Amino acid sequence: EVQLQASGGGLVQAGGSLRLSCAASGFTFDDYTIGWFRQAPGKEREGVSCISNSDGSRYYEDSVRGRFTISSDSAKSTVFLQMNSLKPEDTAVYYCNRVGARDGWGAGTQVTVSS
Repeated sequence: EVQLQASGGGLVQAGGSLRLSCAASGFTFDDYTIGWFRQAPGKEREGVSCISNSDGSRYYEDSVRGRFTISSDSAKSTVFLQMNSLKPEDTAVYYCNRVGARDGWGAGTQVTVSS
């Protein structure tokens, strides 16, 4: 069974930092591009960042570039998202999943940034 479990969210003040973790299982980790997505109240889910486990290439959405850093630990089948200089508009439920996958969506982890 494919599973991707996001964790590490919390409540932080604007300007603060959080590190999210995504523990993956049930598939060959190195074969996939893993992405972080977020959904704010009343908005559609959007892609934030992704990393290719085959060649290490990374992508960042414009609003997070320079503040967020994605990384991957193949030995632990875990993807991380270091989030610095957080803003209130970063408040959302954050999910991780294989890019393009329809299954594997977990419960996500809540990130709340207070002003």
